[in-house]
Amino acid sequence: MTAYRKQQIKYIAVDIVSALCTWLAFLLFRWLVYDGKVFGLETVFIPAFSFWRPLLVFPIGCLMVYYLSGFYLRPYHKSIGRELITTAISSAIISLGAFFVIIIDDPVEEYYRYLWSLLTLFGLHLLLCLIPRLLITIYDKRHNHEEPSIIIDQTCDSDEYALYHHIAQVFPQGKPIYIVPRTYDILTGAAQITELTQNPYVCITKQHMSDAGICIKRAFDIIASLIGLIVLSPILLTIGIAVKVTTKGPVLYRQERVGLYGRPFMILKFRTMQDGAEPDTPLLTMENDDRITKVGHLLRKYRLDELPQLINIIRGDMSIVGPRPERQFFINQIVEQAPYYCLLYKIRPGLTSWGPIKVGYTDTLDKMIERLKYDIAYMENMSFNLDLKILFHTIKVILDGKGQ
Repeated sequence: MTAYRKQQIKYIAVDIVSALCTWLAFLLFRWLVYDGKVFGLETVFIPAFSFWRPLLVFPIGCLMVYYLSGFYLRPYHKSIGRELITTAISSAIISLGAFFVIIIDDPVEEYYRYLWSLLTLFGLHLLLCLIPRLLITIYDKRHNHEEPSIIIDQTCDSDEYALYHHIAQVFPQGKPIYIVPRTYDILTGAAQITELTQNPYVCITKQHMSDAGICIKRAFDIIASLIGLIVLSPILLTIGIAVKVTTKGPVLYRQERVGLYGRPFMILKFRTMQDGAEPDTPLLTMENDDRITKVGHLLRKYRLDELPQLINIIRGDMSIVGPRPERQFFINQIVEQAPYYCLLYKIRPGLTSWGPIKVGYTDTLDKMIERLKYDIAYMENMSFNLDLKILFHTIKVILDGKGQ
């Protein structure tokens, strides 16, 4: 298990315990105060729910909010101030959720006590969650526990091709990659200082999306893909039968592509060519390609052959929106003219992106390089709104039936 994963598990474990303690403390508060056991108040709140179900559901809900806040994405190099803000916002969201789902159904005689109950839950959650988090963060800072990273001195690599080749080689390790900046990087503001005791570095693996945005994007990918598989299951079944009865060979075609961190994965597609149509050397699809089956032409025209990649998205190989993954054979050719291709490795490849929309099918190396420009631009401007715009244009392209 990597140090990164161990640190994540450490925060998750204390958050689960904190959530359980918060809910138990809140139930004790309700019983002591609102049931008149301490202050002599008349009975106002009587729990209108079972004890065990919320005790199990509350920590799960808390973990979902924590994940979407991006708290677990970077378990190292945490700022105490940002940690306080993130925990406070998460506590507010969790308290409001619990209030409207559970507390609001309780019988009440004086409604101001709703607010009292809400503020108590927020205070308990913030206190019991923040303290163990801060203890872990402060302990790691004092003992210099840091995530293993890779530092490259680009001043030693005067050749740009050699520099990017080095970056591509270390990307599969999945560690943050920092580059010692040149004077130009410092003057243009590209260099960043994460700690006052450190030298300025340029982090080339950090995404331009916020941590919360990255986690929300991933959650959207999973939910949308699951819904897509369920809703489109009749169409997927029909396509599978059509492919099977019209040609010999498997229904699904598996092909190795390069994805996140430059690691290979097997992409899934409905088979649109004759079985064994591609020789040992990979070939790009040509116009009027006689290797494509009759059913395959229809599937490619409306991009239906890509639908099995919803499984790749759920598995974490891909995202709904992101640069289209390529085979290593063609990447080797692309980097001869565009050595910075490896920078795409810091985000998940996608089912669709701006590049394919603008360039279309990449049946030549020149089109691949042209598409790369759009993919780099997308990567530098990633946002949830941009993803929605790309999805809208993708639907239009599919309905136009311009695939080949």
